Amino acid sequence: MDFLQELEPWHWVILCFLLLGVEALGAGGFLLGAAAAAVVQALLLWMIGDFSWPWQLASYGSMTLVFSIIWWVFLRKPGQNTADPLLNNRAAQMIGRVITLEEDIPAGQGRVQIGDTKWKVSAFGPLHKGDHVLVASAEGMTLTLQRMDNPTA
Repeated sequence: MDFLQELEPWHWVILCFLLLGVEALGAGGFLLGAAAAAVVQALLLWMIGDFSWPWQLASYGSMTLVFSIIWWVFLRKPGQNTADPLLNNRAAQMIGRVITLEEDIPAGQGRVQIGDTKWKVSAFGPLHKGDHVLVASAEGMTLTLQRMDNPTA
């Protein structure tokens, strides 16, 4: 069990591969700095040679912090824009749509079926079956309906 008394370069290489494996499961780049620090630590230990394990852990912790900050500031891609910003926002896609109510909405709160989905809706006052309404806005998964006086305009 002498191989567990000292930290050798291959220990750091194994740690690097373990961290990259966990990163592949979806850490979102968080473990890349720690994996890079493990590789650099292995190279330092291989080139310099005699490093006590407390110093190795201290330098690894410092490098992990530095590499993680470098990744966070310079290399990550914040908020990638897509060609369709409403792609995964079904409620926002409904804004501007005109629908005909199939049931009353008393007190301005209720549910409406649009397509294959039942939506929670709110309105300023009661709405009646047959009313033409406009989806005016969306907050979360609640649509705000507005009665249309002239649905053909």
